[in-house]
Amino acid sequence: MPKFVIERDIPGAGKLTPSDLKAISQKSCGVLSSMGTDIQWIHSYVTGDRIYCVYQATDEDLVRRHAELGGFPANRVDRVYSVIDPATAE
Repeated sequence: MPKFVIERDIPGAGKLTPSDLKAISQKSCGVLSSMGTDIQWIHSYVTGDRIYCVYQATDEDLVRRHAELGGFPANRVDRVYSVIDPATAE
């Protein structure tokens, strides 16, 4: 299944409390469970004013639909074509 990186502009994201992040995660998981097995949340990175999420989904439309149903911004959605790391240099 293709992988996508979603950039979500959320001012003050880095100041969200563990309780805030738990509530956001629960909302996301609830929406995902209603959408079936064609989309899966892998993990997210919280920065100062953005959250970057990594998802697997059959297509970009499902990623955008999840954002719409959950009330989350999806300012940018990019398909991942390759993953590299230090081992790639060997």
